[in-house]
Amino acid sequence: MICGVDEAGKGSVLGPMVVAAVGCMDMDDLIALGVADSKKLSSKTREKISTEIKAQFPFSIVIRTATDIDELRHSMTMNEIVARSHAEALTPLQCTCAYVDACDVNEKRYGETVSSFSPPECTIVARHKADSLFPPVSAASIIAKVERDRIIEELSLEYGDIGSGYPSDLVTITYLTDYIRQHNHPPDIARSSWETVKNLLHQKNQSSLFDF
Repeated sequence: MICGVDEAGKGSVLGPMVVAAVGCMDMDDLIALGVADSKKLSSKTREKISTEIKAQFPFSIVIRTATDIDELRHSMTMNEIVARSHAEALTPLQCTCAYVDACDVNEKRYGETVSSFSPPECTIVARHKADSLFPPVSAASIIAKVERDRIIEELSLEYGDIGSGYPSDLVTITYLTDYIRQHNHPPDIARSSWETVKNLLHQKNQSSLFDF
């Protein structure tokens, strides 16, 4: 079986990283569903195709919470965390060949890192922009994106409007800034190891010293 794996939320400061893997015997079967890079599809189209993929093809999902990522970063780089998560998503599908979206500038090195966490019978092919090149990766990117969007929506119901969770999102940064100002620590859905959080904490501490 041929598999593809991709993630959503790698660079977010709030919420989880979601990794999905999808398997198929023939890539044309996925092409027939209209799979494409999830970023190029509307939310409604992603949800429709995600449901169809799950109904017709084997898949798996791995979720790394903010706490998981902070703990793992004590001993691993973020690229290694992603590679390990890619391998974990692929393992239950028992594929013989897997295409992965390389998050390292060096494709070969990233493929070798994923291989180090994967079963030996699975050949790993890492490529930049794999979600635009290989239908199984496109399918995985759709499932990962839809699943992460669902989780972010649930977190917003619990914590208030947190935006997309990315540092580039003004809503996210405003939420995080206000939370730290009020509580003197980040929320448990924040990645405390991120520079964004460290900088906001530093600004809060400096402000407190000035007020004193």
